[in-house]
Amino acid sequence: MAEKRTVRVERKTAETDITLELEPDSPGSVKIDTGIPFFDHMLHAMAFHGGFGLDLVAKGDLLVDFHHTVEDTGLALGEAFWNLTERFGPVERFGHAVIPMDEALAEVTLDVCGRPTAVFRADFPQPACGLFETALVREFFTAFANSSRSAVHAECRYGLNSHHMAEALYKSLGKALAQAYRPSTLVRSTKGSL
Repeated sequence: MAEKRTVRVERKTAETDITLELEPDSPGSVKIDTGIPFFDHMLHAMAFHGGFGLDLVAKGDLLVDFHHTVEDTGLALGEAFWNLTERFGPVERFGHAVIPMDEALAEVTLDVCGRPTAVFRADFPQPACGLFETALVREFFTAFANSSRSAVHAECRYGLNSHHMAEALYKSLGKALAQAYRPSTLVRSTKGSL
């Protein structure tokens, strides 16, 4: 029987205190508490549609703004996914998903390659979803790409509602992660290592 893949990450700075546990092969248990309701909703959608368990608690300086909490959550989550490759061996490497959300259509393609790259394209028509600034979606994806050491290409092709557009992006990320981080029997690189 294969070893259960579980990763725990703690990130503590002067601005945030984040603890998360990731179980990529265990759909079901998703508990998110960042103190930012819209962000919780996005992360829950990502994990649920990615089919992985995620228990995440983030405490940040929300009275300053949401930026540090969102960015540091992306860094912690990306670190957890990279740790999967270091602790449990090769993964399938590539993931891709195109997800609609009503009138919006988003696409995320990623490569677990060890070379962080973030390409993000989305023209949000509304500057915020409730109190959550849509500019923070880019910050999360960029932070995730950097700490997961992955090439992450995220694009919302079109949409009229910023909530729908952001949600389609997070759901696409979840589906792409599920593909890319499936265990593999070999290193998916012609070089022999990432």
